[in-house]
Amino acid sequence: MQLILLSGGSGTRLWPLSNSARSKQFLPLLEREDGTMESMIQRVIRQVREARLTDNITLATNASQLDIITNQLGDKVSVVTEPERRDTFPAIALASTYLHLEKKCSDDEVVVVMPCDPYTGMDYFHAIARMVKVVDDAEADLVLMGVKPTYPSAKYGYIVPVAGEGSEVVKVERFTEKPTVAVAEELLKQNAYWNGGVFAFRLGYMMKIVGKYMNIGSGMSFTEVRSRYAEFPRISFDYEVAEKAESVAVVPTSCEWKDLGTWNTLTDELHKPTIGNAVIGPKCVNTHVINELQHPIFVDGLTDVVVAACPDGILVCAKKETENIKKYVENLTPRPMYEERRWGTYRVLDDTRYADGCHSLTKSLTVLPGKSLSYQLHHHRSEVWTFVEGEGIFVLDGVSRHVKAGDTVVIPVEHRHTLKAITRLTFIEVQQGNPLIEEDIERFEWNFE
Repeated sequence: MQLILLSGGSGTRLWPLSNSARSKQFLPLLEREDGTMESMIQRVIRQVREARLTDNITLATNASQLDIITNQLGDKVSVVTEPERRDTFPAIALASTYLHLEKKCSDDEVVVVMPCDPYTGMDYFHAIARMVKVVDDAEADLVLMGVKPTYPSAKYGYIVPVAGEGSEVVKVERFTEKPTVAVAEELLKQNAYWNGGVFAFRLGYMMKIVGKYMNIGSGMSFTEVRSRYAEFPRISFDYEVAEKAESVAVVPTSCEWKDLGTWNTLTDELHKPTIGNAVIGPKCVNTHVINELQHPIFVDGLTDVVVAACPDGILVCAKKETENIKKYVENLTPRPMYEERRWGTYRVLDDTRYADGCHSLTKSLTVLPGKSLSYQLHHHRSEVWTFVEGEGIFVLDGVSRHVKAGDTVVIPVEHRHTLKAITRLTFIEVQQGNPLIEEDIERFEWNFE
């Protein structure tokens, strides 16, 4: 079995902790049994392993998330990046083509597609195992997971089964996308299920659909398919595949299933009222504080409130109102102030524009042992690095030198440079120039001996 995990999202619903490069599935806010913290995506990968579903996991994501995925998951999964965001059908088509061309999977291989961030128990993964069996037994070309609703929700799509069908595998009559509450109440009377967004099919089934838009010939490479990604229509998998399928069934489950997509739902699953440097007074009720800043936070006298603070901003909001923050915060932070990269992390400490037109940006960067930055130059900015922790190898215009805590290096505009950490290496970077943007970078080849 091959498992495709879909990882996307713009990262605004859990502002300020999440952003375009650090969506909700990467926030390390969930507590493991041993007391350590993990992200939603780390939790799902762990559960897949514990359920012994498969070791063949491919993550379909956008390029901006590649570094943080590598940082959190290492080489535990394969990663397929979209050249651009185009919805779930093209993302699944690209990942399926990767399995076909790169992993050389056969057309009979069973593929399961699921989101990377459901908050659920092991019954969810046992239902996936049943879905695989249904495909293996050729009972349907396409099999979906149907979650038994606990209330008439307007946030989920619904799967309406054929009346009088059994309970283990049910034929599908039709789909209904995110109805009103009144319509949802009627759907529940028809024994409809929430659409869990999990699909199972044979790889050959999907490749025939891919062939409608691109002829995957014997000599075609995956790189070529990816370069022609815009030829796939911008449409969801539900509309393009599920609703057009002639042989489609649903495997019902009553498992716990939640979308921790808002602060209101996420804080329900936090084991402690505070994360980070925070203190809650005795007169707070159902209040949570998540603080990624070094500055302490104290709150008291608040009821049903969430406080979240990080370099991107500070949120103080009634929990019941957190579902509405997306429309207000999309333009609050012009650039991420904290990012996880393949080599480590960076945090913006200061961003100042002066009266004479000068612009400076100060960062704290931490490079993990054995990791290195790309060999690069900048066309619009100079940089000064002051090392405050660890040791490493610094290269400027092809000349290497050893650096350690207390050293300072100057990098003029248009000069090539790179850095490799011997131990955990932290330095303060002061940029000066205009514009000061992440895109001002040109990369070159460099091999550390």
